[in-house]
Amino acid sequence: MKIEYFPLVTEDGLVVGKATRTECHSGTFLLHPVVHLHVFNSSHELYLQKRSMDKDIQPGKWDTSVGGHVDYGEEIEAALKREVGEELSIFEFDPVFIGRYKFVSDKEAELVHSYYCIYDKEILPDPLEISEGRFWTLEEIRTALGKDIFTPNFEQEFTRLELDKFV
Repeated sequence: MKIEYFPLVTEDGLVVGKATRTECHSGTFLLHPVVHLHVFNSSHELYLQKRSMDKDIQPGKWDTSVGGHVDYGEEIEAALKREVGEELSIFEFDPVFIGRYKFVSDKEAELVHSYYCIYDKEILPDPLEISEGRFWTLEEIRTALGKDIFTPNFEQEFTRLELDKFV
């Protein structure tokens, strides 16, 4: 099996080293970059994915439309396009940068680069990574916050970035 390496970064995004996926997810809190894309449709609904039960972090929880790690040596925008293609089979979209922030869970520390887009074509989630996916109204999301349905990262990002203001 191929060992995955992630870049280690400062809170400003400067690459200062590298570590394996296992090292980054084992309570070391080595700061590594990730990308998120929030996919809205023109009806102002937000697509969420339900994480596969095979995931090592937050299995079975509803999460950001697309979320993934940046590989060592990979640019942020390239990682975003790769992850969106892998997870949802979306290859043509216009991402808009929202912001960057540090997220710390009980197992890891991530530097999240968050984007959104409007997309009305067919979405084909990868069944190996995603058990299901659907568009949610913003009211459905607000009602479900704090009920252990979503990943903590999604809940924090939805609130912190005020995602409902982008549609």
